[in-house]
Amino acid sequence: MATGTASIDRSTPGFFRRLSDGIADIGEITIAWVEAIGDITLFAWQTFLWMVTRLPRRDTLVFAFYQIGVRSLPVVALTGTFIGMVLAVQSYSQFRAFGLETQLGAVINRSMFRELGPVLAATMLAGRVGSSIAAELGTMRVTEQIDALVAMGSNPIRYLVVPRFLACLFMIPSLTIMAVFMGVVGGAFYCTYILGVDSFYYVNNARYADANWDLCYGIFKSVFFGAAIAILSCYRGFHCMPGAEGVGRASTAAFVQSFVVILILDLLLSIALDDLYYFIWPEQTL
Repeated sequence: MATGTASIDRSTPGFFRRLSDGIADIGEITIAWVEAIGDITLFAWQTFLWMVTRLPRRDTLVFAFYQIGVRSLPVVALTGTFIGMVLAVQSYSQFRAFGLETQLGAVINRSMFRELGPVLAATMLAGRVGSSIAAELGTMRVTEQIDALVAMGSNPIRYLVVPRFLACLFMIPSLTIMAVFMGVVGGAFYCTYILGVDSFYYVNNARYADANWDLCYGIFKSVFFGAAIAILSCYRGFHCMPGAEGVGRASTAAFVQSFVVILILDLLLSIALDDLYYFIWPEQTL
């Protein structure tokens, strides 16, 4: 009996110590997340202020637009084409079982307009551009080039962040339109030429099923996606840890966090836009 009591006395302090350590770890993680969100918010606020106060030079903006927008078009177009074809392949058997294969155009187009187009373009932008921005700015932080800009009297946010932010903000709608267009073309090509769906009914059903609201729906969401990618990527680059490992971690964190934020924003914006649609046109159905 005494042995059992002694064992309980020895284990009890260890249990409470582990419990307190676990609570302390959760508290540290929570505090770190709150601090990170606050830092990102202040970073975004400074970017907005410089964007309104004084725009960067025209040649800097043109170069950022070319690097972020134009050079991303091929990968977005290629990915959008194959996504449209995959939608056709996956949906054809189910629709054919009910004799509705001519309705594939409406389903593929609406999916590309509302969800897959903007999310696909944002994901490609986060993978290709977001990681590149974080690595580039992280290298500049490690090699003290950002500190040199501050020493020369230049504001690094105005010179480095604002052009990239504006490029992501204004070019992602074009990338979204390209992804949607190529997805629609890819799906139509596969359905009509490979699967043998009647092209007249395919196009006619797609035309009457889709509306301008669907395209505006996706483009509106893409603007928020582009802003989030730019802010998170630039923030990770500016707060890069020293060394090559720090640059790699900043690049990885920029993509992962951008992708997670894209999914969260996609859900929130979809709910808000659907509610707005029903509020403006209560007699219509999506």
